[in-house]
Amino acid sequence: MLSLLLTAALAAGAATPTPQWQDGLDWHGVHVAMTLGAQGGYTLAWPYGQRAIAAQAMRVDTASTLFNGLFAMAQDDLAQDSVSAIRDDAFDHGQPIPCQCFETGLKWPYVWTRDLSYAVDLGLWRFDPARSRNGLQFKLSEVRLPAGAAASQSMVMQDTGSGGSWPISTDRVVWFLGARHLLDERAFAAQVYPALRNTLAQNRTYAFDARFGLYRGETSFLDWREQSYPAWTQNNVVAIAQSFALSTNVLHYGALQMAAALALSHGDPSAAADYRAQAAALKSAINARFWRDDRRMYMSYIGGDGTPYDSYDLLGIALAITSGVAEGDRARQALASYPTWPAGSPVIWPERVDQPIYHNRAIWPFVSAYALRAARRIDDPARIAHELQSIMRGAALYGSNMENYELLTQGQHLDDGPLSGPVVNSPRQLWSVAAYLAAVTEGVFGLNDDGRIEPKLPTSLVPMLFGARRTITLILPKQTVTLQLPSTLGDGNLLVADHASTSGTTTLVTLKAIRVTDEALRTDAPLYAPVGPDAPVVTSVADGWRLQVDGKETIYLNGGRMQSIDETTIVAKQPGLQCFSATRVDTHGLESLQSPATCVGDTAKIGGAWPRQWTATTSGHYRVWLSYANDHGPINTGITAAVKMLIVQCGDEDAQRVPLVMPHSLGEQASTYGEFTAKAGNHCSFNLDDGFNMSYLAHFAHYTGGAGGDSGPLNDANIHELQIALLAPGNIPP
Repeated sequence: MLSLLLTAALAAGAATPTPQWQDGLDWHGVHVAMTLGAQGGYTLAWPYGQRAIAAQAMRVDTASTLFNGLFAMAQDDLAQDSVSAIRDDAFDHGQPIPCQCFETGLKWPYVWTRDLSYAVDLGLWRFDPARSRNGLQFKLSEVRLPAGAAASQSMVMQDTGSGGSWPISTDRVVWFLGARHLLDERAFAAQVYPALRNTLAQNRTYAFDARFGLYRGETSFLDWREQSYPAWTQNNVVAIAQSFALSTNVLHYGALQMAAALALSHGDPSAAADYRAQAAALKSAINARFWRDDRRMYMSYIGGDGTPYDSYDLLGIALAITSGVAEGDRARQALASYPTWPAGSPVIWPERVDQPIYHNRAIWPFVSAYALRAARRIDDPARIAHELQSIMRGAALYGSNMENYELLTQGQHLDDGPLSGPVVNSPRQLWSVAAYLAAVTEGVFGLNDDGRIEPKLPTSLVPMLFGARRTITLILPKQTVTLQLPSTLGDGNLLVADHASTSGTTTLVTLKAIRVTDEALRTDAPLYAPVGPDAPVVTSVADGWRLQVDGKETIYLNGGRMQSIDETTIVAKQPGLQCFSATRVDTHGLESLQSPATCVGDTAKIGGAWPRQWTATTSGHYRVWLSYANDHGPINTGITAAVKMLIVQCGDEDAQRVPLVMPHSLGEQASTYGEFTAKAGNHCSFNLDDGFNMSYLAHFAHYTGGAGGDSGPLNDANIHELQIALLAPGNIPP
C-alpha cells in the first residue's frame, strides 16, 4: 500500500498532467509504473513501494501494460478474498465459521448480504460461480420459531444495521440481483424462488406503503445514517424507517420482475401476472415520486409524508437506468445531471460540510462500475471513459482495489482534522475487485450477462488500449474475445460491433465508429449543501400558527413546499395534524436536508391494557403511532428493532392492519406511524399483534454481539401511549 507520504502528495493538489495510461500514469505529482515480467507476471511500482503480481489464468492483451497488469492484480485480489472460513467479532464470539466463499475485504473478513450481492452482480458469478453461490446461500436462513408459530420458511437476511436492522433497512432484496446469474445450478435454483416469494411477501406486509406505492427503508449501501441523512438521525432513525429510498425501491422492482419470470417457469401464471402488475405499479410510483424536474435527477430519498430532499446518489440513479425504471430522455438527463470531479464521481451529492469522509466526499469503485454500466446502456461515451479511468487510477495508485477514495484527490486518506478520511478503507474490497473485473470484461470488451458481446468503447480510449495496434484480446478459460478496429474512426465517438465471427471458443468482433450524442460531464456543480436548520418553532396565536423563521429558511407543510414566509405570516389552522419542517437555501439554490418536523394539532393519547378503545369524532384518515423505548441495542447496529402489527377494528368495518416499527432508541420516542380510516361516531378497538424481526431467523443464533442472538429471539419494546391524530388534507398523498 502507498505510504502516508504518497497520500500527502496526492492531497497537495499539484497540477495534474494528462496521463498516458500505457506503461503507467501520473496523478497529482505521483508517477505509477507497470512492467511486464519474463514469466507473464507484472510489477506495479510507485515512489514508495511496489507490488509483484503473478501471472494469472485470465489475461488481456492490449497496448496498455497498465491496463493488462491491473486486470491481473484484480484476479490476485480475488484469490486473496477467496477463503475457507470467515469471521466477525459479533458472530460466534469471533471464531472462524467454515465457508468456501468470498470474504468482503482485508478489514472485513465476513460475508455481508449487500456487499456480496453487488459484487456477484458485477461479475463474480462469471469468475467463480461455486464460491458466489456458497456466499449467497450463507445469507439465506430458515425461521426459528416461537412456540405455536406457523411452519418455518426460508428468506434472505438483512444484516445487522441501523436501529436494529430490518425493516429500518429493507434492501436485502439485493440478494436476488446476484442470485439471478446463478440459476443454472438446479439445487441452488430450487432455493431461490421460495426465498424470493417469502422475502417479497414479508417486505410487502411490513414495509410497503400503499398510499405512495413504495417500499419504506434506508438507502441501499448508504447505511451510515448521518453521512447521507440529516444529522439529527444519528440518535433517532425512525424518520429513516418511515422514508422511501430510490435505490431500495429499484431493487424491489428488479426482485418483482424476477419473481414474475420464476413464477411463470414454475407453472403459476396467476402469480406471475400479480408480480408483473406489482412491478409495473412500482415503476410508475418511482417515476412519479422521486423525479425532480428542476434538478433533472431522481432524489435519493423522500420523507414518509412525501417531503422532498435535495439529495442524490449515484448508485440509485445508475440502478434506475440499468433496471429500466428510468428510460429515454429521463435516463440520459439523470446521468448527465449528476456531477463529477476529475478523480471520479461521488457516491452522494451534494456533500455534507459537517461530516467526515466515507460515503460523504468519496468515490466508491463499485458504484463507479454501476455508473459505467448505466452509461453503456444509454450510449454515453464521456461517462464510460470517465468511470473506467477512475476505477483504473484508484487501483494503480494504491496497489489494490480499495474500498473507497477521497473525492477531490482520489487519496486513500486525507488529513482534514475531525473530518479526515475515508474513516475506513480496506484493501481488496470485494465489490471494488468486482468493479475492476467488470470494467474490463463488460466496460471494454462488452460481455453481457446473457452471453452477447456488445462493446461500446469510447474512441477517446483507443490511444490507451490500441496504441498502434489493430486488435485487443480478452482471454478467459472458456472464451476468447478479440476486438478489431475499423479502418477509420472518422468523426465517431463510440466504437460498437459491426460484425462478428466465431471459431470454437474464439470470437472476433470487428468494430465500427458511430457518432452519438455526447453528453458533457457536469463539472461545475457546487460541492457542499448548506447545513440544515433546527426544527421550526411554531406558536399558537388567535387566528392560526406563527412560525419563527430567520429569513433564509424554506418551510414545508405536510410534505409540500410553502410560499415565502416571514415573521408576520400566520398559517391558518386546519382540522387535523399540521407538520412543519424547514430547509436552508444557499446562493447556488441548493437546499439543505430537512430539519426535524414540528407537528401541531389535537392528538389523542390512549393507555391501559390491550385492547385499547377510542371513539372517532370526525370522519377521515387518521395517523396512529406508539410512544415507546427500545434499549435492546445501540442505534447503529443489532437485530432487535421491535416490529408489531396494530389491528384496528372500527365499528362494523373490516379490520385494518397497520405495521409499526420501534427501532433501538435512547429513551422514549415515537414509533413509525401508519394510517387508518374511521367514521364519526365509530367505536374503534386496537390490538397489538406480534410482527417479525431479524432475531427470528435461525442464522442469528450465531449472533453473539448483542440481544436477540444466541440468547434467543427478541422482538419487544417498552410500549407507552397509543397516539391518534386526524390527518389534514395535505397529509394525504394524491
